[in-house]
Amino acid sequence: MKKIITLAILLTALASCSDSDTFQDISTPPDTGTVIPPVTEPTATFSYTKNAKSIIDANCIGCHQNGRSAGFRPLTTYAEVKAAVESAGLLNRIQLQTGQQGIMPQAGRMSQANIDVIVKWNTDGLKEN
Repeated sequence: MKKIITLAILLTALASCSDSDTFQDISTPPDTGTVIPPVTEPTATFSYTKNAKSIIDANCIGCHQNGRSAGFRPLTTYAEVKAAVESAGLLNRIQLQTGQQGIMPQAGRMSQANIDVIVKWNTDGLKEN
């Protein structure tokens, strides 16, 4: 009798296995059509001191300081640059294409990477530090 019960259990176990199932088949959840976005690192917040100041210094203050051609709108301090972004159209002017009227700097458009930094600084809230 023990042999018959053991044989029945063994045959039941063997019959329940399917040779088409692989470990991959049974360990991967079914596709539900839901797209799960990849995990990304949080992006750093840009600030004037860390990100924007060096770009402004290199591209703007040659003209935008007291005693220069654009000294009426100096861009030598955080407060002056912030005010230019908020109320003087600085973002619009730096995004114009070379040859368009009003482009800054007048010598030609700065790199898109530099423009992107200034835009992100604005998007991040025009933080100083």
